[in-house]
Amino acid sequence: MSWEWLNFVGIVAFAVSGALVAIEERYDIFGLYVLGLVTAFGGGIIRNACIGLPVGDLWKQEMLIYAALIAITFVSMSPSLWLKFCRKWLNFFDAIGLSAFSIQGALFATGKHLPLVAVIFAAVMTGIGGGIIRDVLAGRKPLVFQREVYAFWAIVSGVAVGLKWVDTPWEFYFLCAVIVTLRMMSTALKWHLPGRLVILKNKASR
Repeated sequence: MSWEWLNFVGIVAFAVSGALVAIEERYDIFGLYVLGLVTAFGGGIIRNACIGLPVGDLWKQEMLIYAALIAITFVSMSPSLWLKFCRKWLNFFDAIGLSAFSIQGALFATGKHLPLVAVIFAAVMTGIGGGIIRDVLAGRKPLVFQREVYAFWAIVSGVAVGLKWVDTPWEFYFLCAVIVTLRMMSTALKWHLPGRLVILKNKASR
């Protein structure tokens, strides 16, 4: 049940995130649905390809596809005032998707009894893959390639699941809430990972 719930939450959150970005970029209705769907399912497709699961398993998630389509339709039909409100919460939807998908990806890998490094990789790719595709299609610099603390939280999820620090459904929900909180804190407090240019600059100043 924990896996199914996390999967549903991640799909809906990322579908909404992709739809909101499409509206910001003034995409037409087709572009809105495409961006919403690739954001919701892109990470899972990349994960499956990397850890040996059939990519065609996507089509077995019929109810989740319908859930994503409903979420996208809801966003597309919402009044402008509500959309302005939602844009302020874009990072929150993104954080929910990142958290839920990274945990779900790690669970997939542990289910196949893969080593810790593969569990972390599956968590990261599931958590950030859809967002990367979304940003590329929207003509934006992918969030994960900037200095924001983003993919790091997916790594934390992978480590926690891979080392079995969490095991029960409620522990998975708690981990999901913690990752969302940390992601929002890193956004609000403008936490950054160091970049190469920053390191070189610091050395030059000594």
